[in-house]
Amino acid sequence: MAMQLRVTDGAITNRVLANLQGNLTRVGNLQEQLSSGKQISRPSDSPTGTVSAMQLRGESRAVQQYSRNASDGLGWLGVIDTALTSSLSQTGKVRELVLQGMSAGTASTADARAALAAEVENLRNSLIGVANTKYLDRPVFGGTTTGERAFDAAGSFIGDAGTVMRTVGDNSKVQVDANGAQVFGANGSGSQLFTVLDSIANNLRSSNTAGLDADLQNLDVAIGTIKTNLADVGARYNRIETSRTAADDRLLNVKSQLSEIEDIDLPNTIMQMQLQQTAYQAALQATAKVIQPSLMDFLR
Repeated sequence: MAMQLRVTDGAITNRVLANLQGNLTRVGNLQEQLSSGKQISRPSDSPTGTVSAMQLRGESRAVQQYSRNASDGLGWLGVIDTALTSSLSQTGKVRELVLQGMSAGTASTADARAALAAEVENLRNSLIGVANTKYLDRPVFGGTTTGERAFDAAGSFIGDAGTVMRTVGDNSKVQVDANGAQVFGANGSGSQLFTVLDSIANNLRSSNTAGLDADLQNLDVAIGTIKTNLADVGARYNRIETSRTAADDRLLNVKSQLSEIEDIDLPNTIMQMQLQQTAYQAALQATAKVIQPSLMDFLR
């Protein structure tokens, strides 16, 4: 014989109120998602999604830093490229003056050679200025020096041998400076550019043709060194540019993945909200009919 359970008014009321509260909670959650645009407001909403979102946010920050490093590196190398191109142009002009001074016709007088020497000295001073080019108030040819210049007024290198590196990707570091001693020649070297230019000016004034011939050979070595460094700078520039493009593409991908995890599907959420509100209203109407009147209502 089956046992009949006794159902009281209080039990019915508690069950109905619990169901109504559940409906109201679901409506509240959907309203929160619609107002924030996010389907994860707290870790309890989706523990797995929260972990994935945190990992993606960490990756996003790293990729953004790679992109910023690459932009800074391109700034360094762009300034160096411009400086080296200017150096080549000016050293080419010096070479023309040397050849002119070595010819017997156009520079046969002392005044003419003195004028050529003065022009070479002006180009030398200009090239020292180029060698002290700065980026973000740091000399780009000075290594990691804390000084304001890479070369002093006499053309001697006063920087250090340190290198400025930028991390532009996972395990990818690129040197973004150029060492002045390597580009323009080490102090005391016969092909040190500013020493060569100084010698050229002196030999022009003294009409030392043999000396000018030696100067021309040293000048060609200096020009060749500048060209080699310019090619190296161009190669590093391209490498960093490729890394920055890869970082920017990866950042877009990470943001897309993060949006899929965190952001709501707006049309679907609106539809769910409308369905839930309809269900809540229907539950309220049904409850008004199911809950029996009180004793006071019965006695009226």
